[in-house]
Formats: sequence, C-alpha cells, structure tokens
Amino acid sequence: MKAISLWQPWASAIAYRPEHTEILRALKITGQKTIETRKWYTRFRGDLLICSTKNPKVSGLPMGFAVCIVKLADCRRMKRSDELAAQCAFEPGRYAWILENIRLVDPPLAVKGAQGFFEVDIGILPLPAGTEKQLVFDF
Repeated sequence: MKAISLWQPWASAIAYRPEHTEILRALKITGQKTIETRKWYTRFRGDLLICSTKNPKVSGLPMGFAVCIVKLADCRRMKRSDELAAQCAFEPGRYAWILENIRLVDPPLAVKGAQGFFEVDIGILPLPAGTEKQLVFDF
C-alpha cells in the first residue's frame, strides 16, 4: 500500500482519536485535519497509509507508527478557505491534498517511514473496514 510519513502532531490530527484531543488542543489543533498541504502535486488517487515520523517527539502521540488509512480524493492548489481543514495558514503555491474516508489503524502499527511516497506490505496491517486490498502503481 502506498504510504507517506507526516510529522506529529499532523499525523494524529488526521487520525483523530478521542484520547489525543487534549494534547492536540494544547498544540492549537482545533479539529480533524482533512487536508494535507505539500509543495508538490501528485496524480495519485486512492487509499494512502498515514504514518507518523519518529521525530520531532511530541509527548503522548504515537511516533513511528501507521495511524490511519485515508482516501486521497484530489490534489489542487491550496485556497485561503482551506485553512481550517488543513489546520495551517494559507501559503500561496502549496497544494491541498483532499483526504476522505479516514479509517484508524487500531492499534497503530510500528512502521519504518521514508520521505515522499513509499510502500508498506498491507499483509502486516490490521486493515480497517472499508479498505480494499489493491495493486498500487507508481506514477
């Protein structure tokens, strides 16, 4: 399955778990993150495994784990109106990755991350309901 590593607290802001609410609020994250922003465009659409990086450390949040699977539904230029869903300020030139159908990996599973997209053997994952095993092609 195609995967991407995100720094904390952003990975947990997408994989919004009730037990992390107070930690995220203290970090000024006000709700579930449904838009990821990047400097680069992707043509990829489909299920994407969200993993948390091991650094920087954020106390109380999983570090170095697969935390959820999302459907990457669209990729377009970021708009000012995306700020709340992205949980960040508008930056001209950035791309908004529209995330839908967010499913928790429960419990989170240790994963060795990488920069950019990378592949994770989905045979090791406890796949959430609604996730289909599929062939993934690089673009």
